[in-house]
Amino acid sequence: MEVRQVEITSHLNEFEEKFERTLKKRKREEDDGNTSESSHVSVHSTNEMTSRAPKQAVVVLNKLPTCKISALRPPTPEQFYSEAESQSSSDSDLHQEPGENSSDSDVSHTKTRQKSKKCAKTSSTNNNSELDPAPVIITSSLATYSNEITRTSAEVPQQEISMDMTVLARKKCMRWQRGKIVEIIRREDGRLKYKVCFEEKGKSLVSGHHVAFDTTPKLEQLFIGARMVVRCQVNKFRFLPGILAELPSRNNRLRFLVFIDDHTPVYVGLPLIHLICRPLENPLDDLPDTPHKSFMAQYLKDWPYPHLTQYRPGQNLSVELNGKQHPCEVVQVDCSLIQVSFQHNQQKEWIHRGSTRLEHMARFLEMKAME
Repeated sequence: MEVRQVEITSHLNEFEEKFERTLKKRKREEDDGNTSESSHVSVHSTNEMTSRAPKQAVVVLNKLPTCKISALRPPTPEQFYSEAESQSSSDSDLHQEPGENSSDSDVSHTKTRQKSKKCAKTSSTNNNSELDPAPVIITSSLATYSNEITRTSAEVPQQEISMDMTVLARKKCMRWQRGKIVEIIRREDGRLKYKVCFEEKGKSLVSGHHVAFDTTPKLEQLFIGARMVVRCQVNKFRFLPGILAELPSRNNRLRFLVFIDDHTPVYVGLPLIHLICRPLENPLDDLPDTPHKSFMAQYLKDWPYPHLTQYRPGQNLSVELNGKQHPCEVVQVDCSLIQVSFQHNQQKEWIHRGSTRLEHMARFLEMKAME
């Protein structure tokens, strides 16, 4: 009996020891498992989701830098390209003279700025050259309405010329004055002549295309190529004949561009314009045979895509004066015009950017004619 009790006691002791070891072992495992349980579960769940989710192709788009995009673009010809300018129609009866802050609407073009920088860089490295590299020559779209080039003087309603009407009449080639119609004479061939008595004294017998209305014209009467007389901006009693070359738009800051018969371009407002009463069918027939007449014929032929050179203030160029080319410097740019200063006498003058007086434009037109 005692032996049996001893055996049972030993078995109980062994069981308690095993039970204690088991508890300690489980406790250690639980302590170690708590630190890795979360990561284990997440990895397990991720692997499980990955194994279950269907495989899909993923496209990653990366934005290329500007320098790489520019390198991939095709090269642009250095001497000629087309430029589509912003177009807008608006009318203005206010005169705006070219100012110091005048800016060129075409110079804002990105390609032009890049080419100007190239020209400036080339000029700085080449000190032996007196003139800057040849500028970019563009073809600008200046038309605002389609009927700017389709209308003619015959389609514009004509106002009657009556006795005692105050008009502007030609006294000399480049001198028009205000006067009054004192007599209307009909020739045997049916042509009408008008005797004008000028305010400053003197009389003259002139044809209808040498008489202009003293009133301000209506906008619907104006078109590219219209023959007109412009009041001088400095002397209000002086009037000069010319041809309309641009109608108001955002490109020219809502002004009219007129080419005076001596090739002088000028931006004016509506109150300074006076239409010719009875213009010739071809307004160029009223111009003397000079280079300006050839220029105007080419200008009207190319309209609304005239050729223009691109210049920047401070750039050197060569301009014709009295039959000879003279070095000049660009003072400022005003839309289709540039103001240059001649180096030999510091004389300043406004010139159209498509004028054949510019050496670069003259060479370009010669090359184009040869082609």
